[in-house]
Amino acid sequence: MAERNIIVIGCSVGGVEALQQIVAGLPGNFHASIFVVLHLAPQSKSVLPEILSRAGSLRAAHAVDGEAIQPARIYVAPPDYHLLLDRDKVKVVRGPKENRHRPAIDPLFRSAARWFGSRVIGVILTGALNDGTAGLLSIKKNGGLTVVEDPAESLCSDMPRSAIDNVEVDYVVPVREIPRVLQELAPQQVGGNGAGARSRTAKETKIAEIDMDAVEDENRPGTPSSFSCPECGGVLWELVGEEMLRFRCRVGHAYTAESLSTEQTEVVEGAMWAAMRALEEGASLSRRMSQKAEKRGQSGVARRFAESAEGKMEQADILRKLILEGKEAPVE
Repeated sequence: MAERNIIVIGCSVGGVEALQQIVAGLPGNFHASIFVVLHLAPQSKSVLPEILSRAGSLRAAHAVDGEAIQPARIYVAPPDYHLLLDRDKVKVVRGPKENRHRPAIDPLFRSAARWFGSRVIGVILTGALNDGTAGLLSIKKNGGLTVVEDPAESLCSDMPRSAIDNVEVDYVVPVREIPRVLQELAPQQVGGNGAGARSRTAKETKIAEIDMDAVEDENRPGTPSSFSCPECGGVLWELVGEEMLRFRCRVGHAYTAESLSTEQTEVVEGAMWAAMRALEEGASLSRRMSQKAEKRGQSGVARRFAESAEGKMEQADILRKLILEGKEAPVE
C-alpha cells in the first residue's frame, strides 16, 4: 500500500496566481511531491520556482533531468522542456510539442498515470483551450483522482470546462479549497504504483521522451487521417478508442481537435499575411517599373505596369479584409 503522494498540476492563463494560493495553503511537512506545468513561451525566463517558494513553506525549483522524486518538494517544468515522471525520478526532455506547447500538461499527467497509477492526484487550473484533459483521462483510467478548479471563478475557464466535459471529475472546487482537498486526499492508502508498461500510455510517454523505438514503431494506435501536422507537415494519425478526438504525427506532435483547429487557423492567417505582403511588394515593384517606362516615353508599357500594380493592390485589400473579418474585436 502507498499514499496518494504524487500530485501533478497543469495551468496556463492566470496560473501563477492560482498556484500561489494553493502553495500558500500547504504545510511545510506536506508528505507529497508536486509537479507543475505552466504554459510558457519557449524563450521566456521562468521565475515561477522563486514565486512559489516565497508563497509558501514548500521548496520549489525547476526540475533537473534524472533527479530523485522527494516529498515536500515542488518540481516546475523549465521553459521549452517537457516534465515527465519515470519510476522514482523525473525526466526533463525537449520532446515534440503537444497541443502547441512545450512544456505541455498531457505528457506529465500521462507519465504520472503510467508509473504511479492510483497514487496520482491530477489538478487542472485556469487556462485556455484544453491541454491537460487527455492526461486527466489517463489518470482517471489508471485509478488516480482528479481535481478541477471551479470554472465559474477561474480567470480563463477553457481548461477546467474541457476537463469537466470529458472526464468524470472527482472534485470541482474553488482554488482556495484545493489545499484542503489535497491534504485530505494525500494520506489515503491505495494499491501501489501503476502498470508502467500499459501499452497506449507507455507508448505515448516514450514518444514524448523521443524514444526512437516508439517513434519508429509502425504499430500505431490509430488510423491515418486526411489532416497534416501543422508543425512538420507529416500525416496526422487519428487515435482510436479515445474519449476525445486526438491526433499524433509520426514524429510525435500531438493535438486535440480543438488545438489542431486553432493551429490550422493561425497557419492559414500566416499564409494570408504572407500573400498580402507579396502582393503589396509586387504592386510597389510594378509602380516603379511604370515610372521608369514613363520616363523613357513608353506610355503603353507604363500603363500596363500601372494597371498591374492597381490589380495587385485590389487583391491585397481583399486579403486584408478577410483577415480582419476573421478576428473579432474584444468587447468590454
